[in-house]
Amino acid sequence: MTTRLTARQLNRATLERQMLLQRVYREVPDAIAQLVGLQAQEPASPYLALWNRLSGFDPAALDRAFADRSVVKATLMRLTLHAVNHHDYAPFYAAMNRRVRGSRVGDARFTVSGLTGEEADALFPVLHQFAGKQARTGPEFEAHLAEQLNGPREGLWWALKSYAPLHYAPTGGPWSFKGRLSFRAADRAWEKVTTEQGVRVLAERYLRAFGPASIADFAQFTLHTRATAGAAFAALDTVQRPGPDGVQLFDLPDFTVPDGDITAPARLLPMWDSTLLAYSERARIIPPAYRPQVIRRNGNVLATILIDGLVAGVWRLLDGRVEVTAFHRLPESDWAELAVESDALLRFLGDRDPKLYSAYHHWWAKGFDSEEIRLLP
Repeated sequence: MTTRLTARQLNRATLERQMLLQRVYREVPDAIAQLVGLQAQEPASPYLALWNRLSGFDPAALDRAFADRSVVKATLMRLTLHAVNHHDYAPFYAAMNRRVRGSRVGDARFTVSGLTGEEADALFPVLHQFAGKQARTGPEFEAHLAEQLNGPREGLWWALKSYAPLHYAPTGGPWSFKGRLSFRAADRAWEKVTTEQGVRVLAERYLRAFGPASIADFAQFTLHTRATAGAAFAALDTVQRPGPDGVQLFDLPDFTVPDGDITAPARLLPMWDSTLLAYSERARIIPPAYRPQVIRRNGNVLATILIDGLVAGVWRLLDGRVEVTAFHRLPESDWAELAVESDALLRFLGDRDPKLYSAYHHWWAKGFDSEEIRLLP
């Protein structure tokens, strides 16, 4: 009988593949490819995600990657914004487009346009020609579409900006995307990839970044059905082992699972860090009692602290320091480690963004079920 994997082994496997057991040297596009992608609703979050994972990470390197399009930002997994390696965009877009499109063309905010989904799809060449050589803003797209359709169509651009093959174009600011949104057309490589091929590529990349994982986990990561997720796993060369609850977990044969006794360092994860959202069973990283405090009902996922590989509280910038709210009592050795990380984070931020995530401070005003709050370092 195959031995069940323990919860600590799964936790350490995630931390290892997500480069959270120790910082490593990687070029930014290569690191993002290894991580399958980075949540990017908040422009700062991909930068902080890489700071937690890469040794000597320079935020200017990600600025350049967005500028030269070796890393692109688009609506993909879970119908949310992700930063992905440009080579991965075509298969990921093919994998997710049917799901993203369905969420838009069936919505009343689009149907008010009077167009069908097929009529909106037929505008892809228009978008590609208009934004193939230079970035265009939303109002510019809307005006151009109105010219093509002999008048404006309410809701059309709202749908197309999410599911058409478009990348967000950098507009400056401390985290590359500030102010009025701009878009550029993706190259047409996505046209050569079928949905099934794209889902299979995405499933393989997901297991590299987050395995071992279940069919339900991959379905959660993508918001595909479990049938689609299961078919993608079945098309791959995988090995299977039961998890702590007996559920069958899939992995790639060339990957191993580390020992559960490996030490996990303290980390200050950004908002919407991918590790918190990649599994159906969130307890791999987030203790169930803490989940409502971290993942809010409106979808906000707060910046968290990791202690021994698990979420143990939240953090924010306050008066030029890092305020840590711990959900349970921490030993002084953990506070010392958090102080070192906080000092490094403040030096990393420098003058880039002293008000990082300040728009989310209202969650602190509502309060947490916490044991201790400290300002660090």
